[in-house]
Amino acid sequence: MNIKERYKKEIAPKLQEELGIKNVMAIPTVKKITVSIGIPASNKDAKFAETAEQTLERITGQKPVKTKAKKSVAGFKIREGMTVGMMVTLRGDRMWDFLSRLTQATFPRIRDFRGISTKHIDARGNISIGFQENLAFPEINPDEVEHVHGLQVTVTSNAGTRERGLALFKALSFPFTQ
Repeated sequence: MNIKERYKKEIAPKLQEELGIKNVMAIPTVKKITVSIGIPASNKDAKFAETAEQTLERITGQKPVKTKAKKSVAGFKIREGMTVGMMVTLRGDRMWDFLSRLTQATFPRIRDFRGISTKHIDARGNISIGFQENLAFPEINPDEVEHVHGLQVTVTSNAGTRERGLALFKALSFPFTQ
């Protein structure tokens, strides 16, 4: 049973009872997942941007969107219109597939991983996790990697509060530290 079916059959009813929710539409759920990579202004290497794009495409199965600087910032050597990052937004079945790969394959592959701190959940019930290297993802072959770089995964929910978000992510088997 995949994670989407498990959510509908087991997790949602359990959350409804646990949180005392009467309306089925008010049960916390995952709305979208955003995976992003920041490209430093000091790195003018076109190959780095190309590698970052290929990494995101491999991990998510979707072509990334380049994010451009809205303003020039002299201190960071950024000009308006310069590419400062790339991101992919996942929804629907791709989102659920990515979520299951994240919890069941990626987290166990991280060296010295002791769990996620509950501080990563914001006041609205969303969670942001930063990865220092892209090698933790099973889609990335370590032999083919030229540039090791980090990335950020943000899971957006409709929980509304930190407590409801924590209950949702614990039910989805995110490994939290105690």
